[in-house]
Amino acid sequence: MVEMRVAGIALDAASRSPIVLLRDPSGRRQVPIWIDQAQAQNIMAGLKDQAPARPLSHDLMAKLLEAGGLDLQRVIIHTIEDSTFRAVLKLSGADGNSHELDARPSDAIALALRTGSGIWMLEEVVADASIPVDAEADAEDAADFRRFLDGISPAELVRHIRQAQTESSEEEEAGDDDASGADTPS
Repeated sequence: MVEMRVAGIALDAASRSPIVLLRDPSGRRQVPIWIDQAQAQNIMAGLKDQAPARPLSHDLMAKLLEAGGLDLQRVIIHTIEDSTFRAVLKLSGADGNSHELDARPSDAIALALRTGSGIWMLEEVVADASIPVDAEADAEDAADFRRFLDGISPAELVRHIRQAQTESSEEEEAGDDDASGADTPS
């Protein structure tokens, strides 16, 4: 298993969907996991490590674990099935018993950030899903994205994404209209 860290949140250039980026310790491989806006906001809140005025869902989950005498030992992203990552939460109780709960990777990551728990991924999953890292370009993209997030409200972000999705759909429809239907190159 490889311990991963959250390198940041990015936007898919084509779909404008958010992606959480997990990076290996060497900094040379990165695994992108596509998520939705709410999940991106939950992960960003965990990365900022600031207590919100009112607890968010994952803050509440962390408090419930604590109140129940459970400790999140680690998150394990263990497989990809039908283009979907699968994760489990490894919990230990005050009584010494271990528990394993199925979770969406985005929820598991958001919870791990709040509890200071490790995020682990099986080497096979890293090998199958990773992309090489260009650290300099990543730092520039991360800075651009932070400036973008700092200057936009959640409502504006949703409008921006809907507009991008509409434009993408229109481009796809236009491309379908231009297709000649031929299967061979001309």
